[in-house]
Amino acid sequence: MSKITRKKFLKSAGILGTMGLAAASCGNIQESKHKNFQEKPDYEWKMVTTWPPNFPVLGEGCNLLADWIYKMSAGRMKITTFGSGELVPGLECFDAVSMGAVEMGHGAGYYWVGKFAASQFFTTVPFGMNTQEFNAWMYGGNGMKLWREVYEQYNLVPMPAGNTGFQMGGWFNKEINSISDLQGLKMRIPGLGGKVLAKAGGTPVVSAGSEIYTNLERGVIDATEWIGPYHDYLMGFHEIAKYYYTPGWHEPQACLELIINKKKFDALPEDLQEIIETAAARSNIWMVSQFVAKNNEYLQKIKAESSVEFKIYPDEVLAALKGYTAEAIEEIIANDADSKKVYEDQLKFRKGVSQWSQISEKMYFDKLI
Repeated sequence: MSKITRKKFLKSAGILGTMGLAAASCGNIQESKHKNFQEKPDYEWKMVTTWPPNFPVLGEGCNLLADWIYKMSAGRMKITTFGSGELVPGLECFDAVSMGAVEMGHGAGYYWVGKFAASQFFTTVPFGMNTQEFNAWMYGGNGMKLWREVYEQYNLVPMPAGNTGFQMGGWFNKEINSISDLQGLKMRIPGLGGKVLAKAGGTPVVSAGSEIYTNLERGVIDATEWIGPYHDYLMGFHEIAKYYYTPGWHEPQACLELIINKKKFDALPEDLQEIIETAAARSNIWMVSQFVAKNNEYLQKIKAESSVEFKIYPDEVLAALKGYTAEAIEEIIANDADSKKVYEDQLKFRKGVSQWSQISEKMYFDKLI
């Protein structure tokens, strides 16, 4: 993928993407009106997001979520989506929804860690559960109950509305042969993963997605993680990095969230509340399915179109990072009651469900694939 193509991708994920998807959404709405949908919605809400407008899968999924709610409500509820910076800066979505300036937001819990530590445990935990296990904790365990208890303190109703699935371990311009190779390394990595890197002697850097390529190319950062082959290819990382590492120890899954102003949500008729919950659950399945479907295709493109070397983190490195993860989590939960309650429940659930995973999926892959 050329730099020109990459720039086109970033541009299309912004202004042009907004125009295109807005047009598509309007087309769906106009078509729906011929099916006896309400001419004027009873509720017109705004949804702000942390993603660029129409950003592949993530931004697209937000627009689809709004469209599904409109259709399922037969036109009674219309939601207009806004990409990062269109109405509020991406990382201010939490405050905008919490205060009631807008009704809904979409992002990831670890973006709010500066506000309250427990938020990050609802996105991902290094060396933690995979997507299926995390969804099981959310829908079949205490995950949703605990999530809503914590977010209620901020006048919010959260729910899963997307997942990246398992992520890759990152792009580097030097090999990682021992834990000492991470010392002094400047890497774009958010959340708990960043805290773990810091314990290993590295420097975690948080930057907007649009800045990562340039920062890596110019040496502002030495390495970066993003999501997986699909997005990584579109971002052009294979043009400027030598090594692509696996596994993604820092994000074995990443739950994305729909947050709704609680007062506004509670005031809705019960059927519209259920419609929103149903659309969010559909979005949760749709997003991870898109990533799984596209990642292998783009993995092959990276292999065919670049000289990138695919690497596996050495066992010594993973063992050290796992130890640092335990230290980082212990420090957090020792100082925050909500984090302690959430993490301990999550850990208990994982210890149970992992026994099933060991004799089911893992056994299948180890013995039969």
